[in-house]
Amino acid sequence: MTLSDVSATGAAKAAPDSPTPRSVPFRRRSKRMRKALPYLLVAPAVLYLLVITLYPGVFAIVQSFHNVKFGPWQPAGFANYAKLWGDYQFWGALWNTFVMGSISLILQTVIALALAFYAYRDPWVKGWRIIFLVPMLFMPSAVAFIYKLAFLDGRVIADLLMKVGLLDANVAWQSSTWLSRLILILADVWQWTPFLFIIFVAGLQGQDEEIEEAARLDGASWYAIFFNISLPMMKPIIVVALILRAIDITTMFTNVFIITKGGPAFGTETISFFIYRTGFKFFNFGYASAASVVMLVLTIVIAQLVVKRAFVSARS
Repeated sequence: MTLSDVSATGAAKAAPDSPTPRSVPFRRRSKRMRKALPYLLVAPAVLYLLVITLYPGVFAIVQSFHNVKFGPWQPAGFANYAKLWGDYQFWGALWNTFVMGSISLILQTVIALALAFYAYRDPWVKGWRIIFLVPMLFMPSAVAFIYKLAFLDGRVIADLLMKVGLLDANVAWQSSTWLSRLILILADVWQWTPFLFIIFVAGLQGQDEEIEEAARLDGASWYAIFFNISLPMMKPIIVVALILRAIDITTMFTNVFIITKGGPAFGTETISFFIYRTGFKFFNFGYASAASVVMLVLTIVIAQLVVKRAFVSARS
């Protein structure tokens, strides 16, 4: 018997003793476990969102039906909501939010569309489009202090206007309601136009280039292509972007708190500042919660109507 035969015989005898991969049992997850696994993976995130969103919302709704100050909660029914109906300061804050928000949103949309058009078409502007995003990187409180220094404390804007001969004396910005609103609008437009700009640029870049190429071969100009082809195709994107921005505008608080404090004569008081003043200056938390619930319902209803109408018209 040769050495190779001995080795083969030894290997054959040792083979049954060594476990093969097929002999190792494989434990499969049950069908129920496989279905539940995705839900288990997202459960922590869902639980976290429910804690930070659903609980405060339910708490505010319950609180709005009570008189809540520093003592025990006292049931009030719909008294807080009935009081809001006759509160001229609440309606004034709602009107101020609508006026300043509408003007700011219109300016942001026009500027963002113009910048997006040139950033999409013009190579030079396209190369520098990152600069347009810089204002959005500042903290809102920092922007508010910059505009307060420029218009009020430092008189920078008034001094510049006097040097170029447009003004003869300093401007009392806070003595006029519309001048105070102008400061808030300019601060909001300067910081948040990049938000719409980046969405509009993404919408333009995602369009089918063959349609534009066909229009260009037919002799259409860039402006005709933009207004007759690109803009109608971007309508759903524009609507969603404007709704997101409008919802954020309804919470305008930082600029009002730092620059105008709601003055003069409540002329720049927004609904967010009204809720803050009611809850944290007069400590009427139930009444402030009622105002918050009313604003939330109005925002949801208006946003739903706008989205539904815009997408129905886009399909047709």
